[in-house]
Amino acid sequence: MTTSNDSQNSEKVAFLVAAEGIEQVELTEPWKALEQAGYQPVLISPESGTVQMFNHLDKADTKKVDVTVADAQGGDYAALVLPGGVANPDALRTDKDAVAFVREFVDSGRPVAAICHAPWTLVEADAVDGRQLTSWPSLKTDIGNAGGTWTDQEVVIDGNLITSRNPDDLPAFCSALLDALDGK
Repeated sequence: MTTSNDSQNSEKVAFLVAAEGIEQVELTEPWKALEQAGYQPVLISPESGTVQMFNHLDKADTKKVDVTVADAQGGDYAALVLPGGVANPDALRTDKDAVAFVREFVDSGRPVAAICHAPWTLVEADAVDGRQLTSWPSLKTDIGNAGGTWTDQEVVIDGNLITSRNPDDLPAFCSALLDALDGK
């Protein structure tokens, strides 16, 4: 995978992840879709170095962090992608810089796409009150307790929030993200 500013659209898209516990396909498939559309994905994490991706509970590939969340400027990115995995968003929601970064994006009106367990970070950022979204089913109560309405659909779009339930929903998730970027 290469990122190039010579492509048809060199706008950057932020991918915010923790140091480990990222569901690999939920990072790599949107990343690939964005690159193919000419966007420049950027990996942001609370710590520099590399992050550990997983295929469910099994360690998978690692990926180099491009910038730490403390050093990232939200205004530099056209959209934010929050991949799932259970441990990934659970760790992100305890990092004040990550939560602030997500909150800034939601407030900006730019697209925020979260899949599987990633809406936990949206809950922590107080970004679901009055909003409709979907996620892995175990987050239904958390979303409801935070004032959101959970629904069981492959993709839910509410304003600038794009959410999906699991890796099976990736085609619809990626399509909705690209549509949001094209329509901004």
